[in-house]
Amino acid sequence: MRSAVLQGSTILLTGGTGSFGSRFVPMTMAKYNPSRIIIYSRDEMKQWEMAKTYGDDPRVRFFIGDVRDRDRLYRALDGVDYVVHAAATKIVPTAEYNPFECVKTNINGAMNLIDACLDMGVKRCVALSTDKASSPINLYGATKLASDKLFVAGNSYSGANKCRFSVVRYGNVMGSRGSVIPFFMSLDDKAEVPITDPRMTRFMISLEEGVDLVWHAFDDMVGGEIYVRKIPSMNIADIADTVVPGRAQKTVGIRPGEKLHEQMIGPEDAPHTYEYDKYYKIIPAIHNWSSDPVRIKNGKAVPEDFNYSSDNNAEWMSPQQLTQWMSDNRDKIGKF
Repeated sequence: MRSAVLQGSTILLTGGTGSFGSRFVPMTMAKYNPSRIIIYSRDEMKQWEMAKTYGDDPRVRFFIGDVRDRDRLYRALDGVDYVVHAAATKIVPTAEYNPFECVKTNINGAMNLIDACLDMGVKRCVALSTDKASSPINLYGATKLASDKLFVAGNSYSGANKCRFSVVRYGNVMGSRGSVIPFFMSLDDKAEVPITDPRMTRFMISLEEGVDLVWHAFDDMVGGEIYVRKIPSMNIADIADTVVPGRAQKTVGIRPGEKLHEQMIGPEDAPHTYEYDKYYKIIPAIHNWSSDPVRIKNGKAVPEDFNYSSDNNAEWMSPQQLTQWMSDNRDKIGKF
């Protein structure tokens, strides 16, 4: 999946000092040599640390700002061609205990960015979503579902020749800060390994795969599509046994707001979902877009009862594959 439209362009990345930005920026610079990548975020220390990586490279710019601040977004988007929206309040318990703040960032921030993109002449915007937005059971997932709907509907406001909006959805990234792999690696050598439920399954995706899907979305989008990459699943007990082999495991129970299995596409979306070689695409029903051949392209309609969940996945990651991935990425685990 490769996007030609990014070549020599000006790109703004909200929440750019996070995990996604740590890979999107160097990969995009190497592949497409954009004229500028603007890192838009509110954490000056993270920007300071990230800036050290790129030295005096004139292609990388840093812009302190918050997606809650509509006026600041307008200033940041001056002259920008493409936007990747990665800024969000993402930690499930944080969202539950700070619901007003979560709504301000994930919903109000999305509305601010959509308005600013439309008014400032941005060509295309891709927003990052999450598996938790599919049939949500926690506030974070509910706000991201609302955000997804806002970006899809943004195409209705943009007219024929203005900004196009689409969404990319994927689950937890392997090895990212706060994820299960670095958590298991941090445990004391003699400690039991706490797992929520031995039946639990999770999707397994690398940051590189997430970046690749965003590139593809920019190249493929007509407006309103939700892209879901095909990725393998793995059982949580198998992950623990692979990361810290031979250790006793202790079941501690599912935390509030957590699902036993991750879901990317629910059966409610099946009538509007199409399958491709490496991904699925949910095309919204509004304006009859889901029957639009320009959006469908060469996609194949999925079965009526289709449900893309980590427990019914056709593709599974083996312990050997995870071991190899950990070996190849050991210096990155827990650092992005």
